[in-house]
Formats: sequence, structure tokens, C-alpha cells
Amino acid sequence: MTHRQSRRPADPGPFLPLRTAVVLLTALDCGLFIGSLTALTGAHPAAAVIAGLTTAGASTAALRTLIE
Repeated sequence: MTHRQSRRPADPGPFLPLRTAVVLLTALDCGLFIGSLTALTGAHPAAAVIAGLTTAGASTAALRTLIE
């Protein structure tokens, strides 16, 4: 009988670093907030979605430099 040693793979770590997760979640919150406010003004729903996506994209770049 041979003795097999079970080897576990090395821990790959988290899927996303904490800083990246915070930046993306904060950008998502900003986009949802601005999209909701735009929708409440009576604008077309597509315009609210575009406003939210634009805000999320722009805030991602800004938050990346602010959160360290």
C-alpha cells in the first residue's frame, strides 16, 4: 500500500481586494442615487438609466483616487 499525502491548493485569496470592492459598491450607490433622482423628476426612464450609468462610471474613476 502506498501512502498518499493529500495536498491542498494554496489559498487564492479574495476574489476582489477590499479597496476595489469598496470603490465599486460606492460607485454603484452613487449611480443608483442619481438614477433614482433623475427618474423622480419625471424624465424618461432611459434617461434615468443613462444618468445613473454615467454617474457610476465617473465616480469610479474619482473614488479610485480618493479611497486609499
